[in-house]
Amino acid sequence: MLESSFVGHGLEVKKVHDYPRPTVAVDTALLTWDCDRGLLVAELARDDTGRWALPGTFLRAGETLADAVERCLREKLGVEGIRPRQLHVFDDPDRDDRDWVLSVAHLAVVRPDQLRALGSGSASQTRLAPVDRPGELSWDHPEIVRLAKADIRERYESEPDPERLLGPRFTMRDLRQVHEAVAGRKLQRDKFRRTMEPRLVGTGVMEENTGTRGRPAELFRRRR
Repeated sequence: MLESSFVGHGLEVKKVHDYPRPTVAVDTALLTWDCDRGLLVAELARDDTGRWALPGTFLRAGETLADAVERCLREKLGVEGIRPRQLHVFDDPDRDDRDWVLSVAHLAVVRPDQLRALGSGSASQTRLAPVDRPGELSWDHPEIVRLAKADIRERYESEPDPERLLGPRFTMRDLRQVHEAVAGRKLQRDKFRRTMEPRLVGTGVMEENTGTRGRPAELFRRRR
């Protein structure tokens, strides 16, 4: 690609590589959930800043943004099988004191069993922190966590477990527990059931005996 401009009586021809360019990075809010701790975000310790941060990496030549995210999570955290989606572009020229770095933030939501290998990658220290209390993070990573939290909570307001944190069949109690973990608060049981039932299909199958009191609950599946 060429761009031409007149300088005096001559013609100056510039190539695209003559223009200054930022380094492109990807940073990912990798979310999961826990019955007791709620919605969690994966973080790793940074030796260069002395703080925690979201997993991130610089884009390599010939690599897509999604490929860079998957490589980062695999190499640094030992996590595979994720489906990232773009969340926001952070383009403040002063956002990173190391250089001019443009970050394309991503969001990935995974089941707890997909995080069994967490910490098996190159990161020396990793942790899962509640999204409402992510700790003191480097750069603009607190804002990435805030946007990721708002995004997933909006998605869970009216649809039954859209990120598939549960398996294909579940009880209404299981579903409510996941939605409460995402929402960060208790949900009114009857209202929740009225909202979700039209979007579910009853299987006619009851859950296996879990050793708890009361009659077994019916298993549901998503309508789509």
